[in-house]
Amino acid sequence: MKKNWFDEKIKKYSLIGGYKKPELLKDAVKLDSNENYVIPKQFQNDLLLSAKKNSDVREYPLGGVERLIDMISKFIKIPSSMIGVGNGSDQILDLILSNFASKDTKVLTSNPTFGFFEERCKLYSIPMIAIPFSDNMELDIKDFIQQSKDTDILYLDSPNNPTGFQFPKTGLQKLIKSFDGLVIIDEAYGEFGDYSLANMVKTHENLIVVQTLSKSFGLAGLRLGYFIANKKFTDTFMSVLQYPYPLSTITIESGILALEKSNLMNDAVENIKTERKRIIENLRKYDSFDVFDSKANFVLFDAHGSYKRVFTALAEQGISIRKLGKIGNHEGCLRVSIGTKEMNSKFLLAIRDLLG
Repeated sequence: MKKNWFDEKIKKYSLIGGYKKPELLKDAVKLDSNENYVIPKQFQNDLLLSAKKNSDVREYPLGGVERLIDMISKFIKIPSSMIGVGNGSDQILDLILSNFASKDTKVLTSNPTFGFFEERCKLYSIPMIAIPFSDNMELDIKDFIQQSKDTDILYLDSPNNPTGFQFPKTGLQKLIKSFDGLVIIDEAYGEFGDYSLANMVKTHENLIVVQTLSKSFGLAGLRLGYFIANKKFTDTFMSVLQYPYPLSTITIESGILALEKSNLMNDAVENIKTERKRIIENLRKYDSFDVFDSKANFVLFDAHGSYKRVFTALAEQGISIRKLGKIGNHEGCLRVSIGTKEMNSKFLLAIRDLLG
């Protein structure tokens, strides 16, 4: 091995760039990361306090993951033997890619897709075939079925981030049934969409459905993701690929307590769907925007040549949204998360003042 191999590796990785996180604006109305602020802060404080009482962080969380998986099993009504957990759904996806994909496997996905997944494929030199969205930010299932014949792994985030698009259920089911390779359906935003495909795992051994408590339960900071897959994969993943202790004691206990209060999550999701509709309808009042339908907890819109000005003007008023720029034929894309009614109203009022 060359003496400078270490420096060459660092140089190679530095060129990839990595996943881009939004800038942190102090004291801003934070609508840039698809977090759930509808879940009351007091509930989260009580949750952490109760989790702390149930924990002794001097000890490793022996048996904790198993108790959490049992609670997830009750919540999604799928056997615990088909459920695994990870330090956020990001880590689950990373472990799948690093162990089941290589430069000799081809991944079929959409363009755009979840940025972290795309960057991980670059990191591991995994070839990607990405089918672009139409001008209306929609995908044609026929394109995927055709392209899938020459690929090994199919990855779709459903609903998609950052477009908010979700295939009609029958179409996505058809695609999965036609594909013989590994299928990964990322349902990080699934609760805000029209359906979940988790039950398909019972009849399709090549299917892995990834979900999370970050979005719908408002637990992004605890990093708690999980997946549903056939028992053989799940056993191997949890006993061989996954870390011995992938979740902290506090995360485990908080997750269990949150799942016990899933009715609060359901109410928050319905609230977000209502507010999502309000934001879409209000943004569509402006001729200068193209606003796309969404099945997630955010809305994507194209502000065309003025997108940088809109982004900066909002930031100056203490409102942080996501600046994405070019997506397909749309040059000025911005994405706004759905917050509380008050947060959303501040955003809409700022837009009105800017464009009125």
